[in-house]
Amino acid sequence: MAAVDFLVELGTAELPPMSLQTLSNAFSSGIIEGLKAELGKDAQALLEGCKVENFATPRRLAVKISGLIDEIPASVNSVQGPPIKICYDAEGNPSRALIGFAKKNNAELDQLSELGGKISYTQEIAAKPLAALMPAIVEQSINKLPIAKRMRWGASKLEFVRPVQWLVMLFDQTVIDCEILGAQAGNQSRGHRFHHQQPITINNPAEYEDKLEQAYVIADFSKRREKIVQQVKEQAALINCVAHIEDDLLIEVTGLNEWPVALSGAFDKEFLSVPQEALILSMKEHQKYFYTTDESGQLMPNFITISNIESKDRNKVIAGNEKVIRPRLADAKFFFENDKKISLESRCDKLKKIVFQQQLGTVYEKSERIAALASHITVLIGGDQQKAHRAAILAKTDLVTDMVFEFTDLQGLMGYHYALNDGEDAEVAQAIFEQYLPKFAGDQLPATKTGIALALADKLDTLTGMFGIGQPPTGSKDPFALRRATVGVLRIIIEQKLDLDLKQLVELAVAQHMAIAETDKQQITEQVVLFMLERLRAYYEDRAIRIDTYLAVAALAPSKPLDFDKRVNAVEHFRSLASAQSLSAANKRVSNILDKQQLDKHLPIDASLFTEAAEIELDTCLSELTAKLTPMFESSDYRGALTLLASLQQPIDHFFDNVMVMAEEDAVRQNRLALLQKLRQLFLHIADISLLN
Repeated sequence: MAAVDFLVELGTAELPPMSLQTLSNAFSSGIIEGLKAELGKDAQALLEGCKVENFATPRRLAVKISGLIDEIPASVNSVQGPPIKICYDAEGNPSRALIGFAKKNNAELDQLSELGGKISYTQEIAAKPLAALMPAIVEQSINKLPIAKRMRWGASKLEFVRPVQWLVMLFDQTVIDCEILGAQAGNQSRGHRFHHQQPITINNPAEYEDKLEQAYVIADFSKRREKIVQQVKEQAALINCVAHIEDDLLIEVTGLNEWPVALSGAFDKEFLSVPQEALILSMKEHQKYFYTTDESGQLMPNFITISNIESKDRNKVIAGNEKVIRPRLADAKFFFENDKKISLESRCDKLKKIVFQQQLGTVYEKSERIAALASHITVLIGGDQQKAHRAAILAKTDLVTDMVFEFTDLQGLMGYHYALNDGEDAEVAQAIFEQYLPKFAGDQLPATKTGIALALADKLDTLTGMFGIGQPPTGSKDPFALRRATVGVLRIIIEQKLDLDLKQLVELAVAQHMAIAETDKQQITEQVVLFMLERLRAYYEDRAIRIDTYLAVAALAPSKPLDFDKRVNAVEHFRSLASAQSLSAANKRVSNILDKQQLDKHLPIDASLFTEAAEIELDTCLSELTAKLTPMFESSDYRGALTLLASLQQPIDHFFDNVMVMAEEDAVRQNRLALLQKLRQLFLHIADISLLN
């Protein structure tokens, strides 16, 4: 058994740039999984010394495995069968159990043997050349690639993400004879489409990456990405700007180029009168340019582009890029100047023609509902009702502007600029932008009270409306992004420290919907509140809060997110205390005892029935703590309360060590259960810590 190198390269037409990394990782993972399946239980040991490398460019997916074994070693496989005593009948003939065992293992009866009082079958498996298995492993990996939509080409019935044009498959220096997706395997690869149009002969896998680089192809995706970052920064330094290299654009540009060359260009300063977000979006989406700013973050009239060719005349390439960006920026400037001629208020009637959702009416009707709800919310948080109502009425009007029609990502932001142009109050304008915040995990939150009221109202209106017409999220289907909206509401309330009750907010939102029958409103409210509280689980998972901490608080179903968060933080701190494990176990024990009884929740404790010192001690401690805890519960000082309750470890341990709860005398037993109930209720003011692991 020798160590060899393996290479497979699948050459294609240009692959989707944003999917390139995913496809590459899945391709190599699939091949390794296939190898593990063939190698069986010894796979980890046999693959331990291997080095796996992925390569991905716009026109190829490749995997190289160095140090791979050249064959699957011979092995002996022993299978134990039924006991001897049930393998033969009284006359010594084979029983059905014995015949069944032989058939299951494709063995003859004379191939079976006895071992340790049982029948066994030992099979010698000969060594197998690994090269012969690789085509099936590669093909299986290709078939499992996460391709949303496969395509056919020519008259072929074969399907892949893009037409396949060549295939390289080498086992050391030997070409593996096979055909995959209509391409016959060989050792001929292809270089850069323009810089190197001749075939490249790959003699062995070890020279693959170097040979491609000589042909103007940087095969390693991560190396190509780093080269782009380095070149962009160098170009930015030359023009004295700060280049903004955003991950999504960087991944896309890396997926578009095999031989990246960074170039800087410029555009007319007159375009800087347009909101910079519109210019940035135009450069990113239409031209795949990296934008630049000065040190203070102000957009500069320069851009950096990545060319897939090393031109002899760079100035011509730069001039070409400057030429194509000008009409894009001119369009943005025209849209902006033209939109400013019509006020947002005068656009309100146009919203009557835009359907938000068939059963929930138009965007205009949604705006009216949001205005009413935002007015209620702003009172609860101490904001200005008039501003909240005004912002809500104008909030969606930028949807009918030319700029937002062209760049939908600018909704809200353009509303902010147009509101200022119309002379609206600054906080009203800011709220129009803030209504969509947060847009994604970790995004900024609305900062103004008007913006907070508007953002909450908008999200709650959509949530309650969709639940009200029977269209809540199901599995992965969530077309109105209700899960994201819910997390947005929760983040705003918790992180902005708002003492708001979800049930009250949802009731207010449900009340605005004419599409929800009066008889259904209470049920819809309960459904939405439950859904929102369940989304807190995902919120805390993102914050690395343990799931049982969330469950301990969720068991009490507090409907104020800020209060919920205080309890979660208190439980997390409680877990760090030395007595936490013992107290959690004690609460589990108390919970199990009480769950089996039917106690009156207000069962009084009769001190005269105490006979054991341990129960007297526990009762005394509980009475003393109750007086101290009451003001803590009222002020939501849950951390302090749990820290104080931690002092109960010793009296609780003494109680269970020395007192029989289920005493024979009914009055004594009931009294002790009442004592445990009092103990349990003190903890349940905060969380059910019996659920902690």
